[in-house]
Amino acid sequence: MGFALLAIVVLALLVAVHRYVWRRFVGDTTTPGSPLRRAGTVAAYVLPLLSVGALASGRTSAPFWFQRVLAWPGYLWLAALLYLTLALLVGEAVRPLLRRLLAHRATAAGTGAGAGPDGARTGGGGPAAGTPTLDSDSDSDSDAGIGTAAPPAIPSSAGSPSRRLFVARAVGGAAAVAGLGTVGYGTYGVLRGPRVKRVTIPLARLPRSAHGFRIAVVSDIHLGPILGRAHTQRVVDTVNRTQPDLIAVVGDLVDGSVADLGPAAEPLAQLRSRHGSFFVTGNHEYYSGAAQWIDHVRELGLHPLENARVEIDGFDLAGVNDIGGESEGQGPDFDRALGDRDRSRAAVLMAHQPVLIDEAVAHGVDLQLSGHTHGGQLWPGNYIAELSNPTVAGLERYGDTQLYVTRGAGAWGPPVRVGAPSDITVVELASRQA
Repeated sequence: MGFALLAIVVLALLVAVHRYVWRRFVGDTTTPGSPLRRAGTVAAYVLPLLSVGALASGRTSAPFWFQRVLAWPGYLWLAALLYLTLALLVGEAVRPLLRRLLAHRATAAGTGAGAGPDGARTGGGGPAAGTPTLDSDSDSDSDAGIGTAAPPAIPSSAGSPSRRLFVARAVGGAAAVAGLGTVGYGTYGVLRGPRVKRVTIPLARLPRSAHGFRIAVVSDIHLGPILGRAHTQRVVDTVNRTQPDLIAVVGDLVDGSVADLGPAAEPLAQLRSRHGSFFVTGNHEYYSGAAQWIDHVRELGLHPLENARVEIDGFDLAGVNDIGGESEGQGPDFDRALGDRDRSRAAVLMAHQPVLIDEAVAHGVDLQLSGHTHGGQLWPGNYIAELSNPTVAGLERYGDTQLYVTRGAGAWGPPVRVGAPSDITVVELASRQA
């Protein structure tokens, strides 16, 4: 019952937002029956259907080629809808100011024409007696008709748009440029590939021999119907250029099955580091056949840490399964991963979700490496991510444990990032004895 009610509320909200966007971009700026209005109306129905199809196809085992057909337009429209709506809301504050400015200019122009000796206006610019004029502050629809009076900046000949229509088109055009420009730049940021961040983290129990040990932290690559083999190659090339001592892939590698995405993941076999590459599951692996993916990444040369740990020179590296595995009896098990370790050694934990930090603190972990949040991915999504994650991005301390959260190397859903650029982080461990 609760889920059905939530679905109805979300659906109603989406309908209302699409209606608002249609009105401002189409209804207020075009005339009834015009080709532009017909095209805009068709788009208002087709685009949301593509978005629903893109979201549903991945959950219903639709053929992968069909998912790819829907993914680009469907997911991009979700991002475009967000930023077009935000731009229009800003435009609502500008709209009345622009109307007043145009009305003031029109009044000033009329006054400047002057009056003749008999009190009549001169200059030939005013309407004849009894001629109706356009009320610039009218709230009537822009389709109501063509006005006869206009400010100097707007043509006053017959058939020219009314002042309100001019304002609607000006604000709508500016909103379209701002919204679509934001989405375009955010898409470029994802397709360009992640940038490298570097952070130095001192660990109290790290011996001098391990001072300067570098871990390349990679998360949330999200291979799927949009991001494929070329994206994997960009990530691998970026990681290898940093020449790390160890590579930690902390979940959400894929959005799809091995059968569909196995070829896209193959460049992972090219990862190079002195101590190897390690992998833990994210929640999306459990939507995609986690057991098959664990076997596949092992074939590619990565070492899955399924609630397990290994000894590295100077510290223990542990990994726990994601919370998403609990439904399959494969959730995180900190006792298996850390229960019997030597507490005098420093411990670095790979755990996909930051919310596991409390367990990490309880088990004496020095540093937890996580992803999952994407840093919010699409502003203002970072504020929403803060509601369910202790840290959205960056480094924070919880008791004696430090938590580092990377924004991730890919994107989920829309291949767009705004205010949360993708990254691969090189964490350099520092010994306080050095």
